[in-house]
Amino acid sequence: RQSVTKDTFRQYRILGKGGFGEVCACQVRATGKMYACKKLEKKRIKKRKGEAMALNEKQILEKVNSRFVVCVVLAGGAGEPGGLGPALMAGMGAQVSLAYAYETKDALCLVLTIMNGGDLKFHIYNMGNPGFEDKRVIFYAAEICCGLQHLHQEGIVYR
Repeated sequence: RQSVTKDTFRQYRILGKGGFGEVCACQVRATGKMYACKKLEKKRIKKRKGEAMALNEKQILEKVNSRFVVCVVLAGGAGEPGGLGPALMAGMGAQVSLAYAYETKDALCLVLTIMNGGDLKFHIYNMGNPGFEDKRVIFYAAEICCGLQHLHQEGIVYR
């Protein structure tokens, strides 16, 4: 098994920023497959006493396997306490999971399946009139309930 380092990936544009770092698009050099790389800066983690949060997030992302639970790379910011991490997302229909994890001298990096158009806030405000029709809201609420159910089955309590 080959070790994973920052050189395994090509880094592209920033997708989001937050309290502990940023999320950018990245590509595996060997395969060309695209991912989202969440970089949590070690200095910021230590300064804000977020060591337990960072470890907990990695462990949860390794454990969760549901299309109703994803890592939100835009809403909530990269590494906001209680914000970014496993989050409930409705209606996107793609499973997001932790593909790789590695560290550099300055950052902890979580490489996740990329989810194009995966920010629900974007869909609320950029699909014609702001908001959704009632039928769509009911559908998304049902998907969020499925996500919560999956988390609870895994022994994870979501805020």
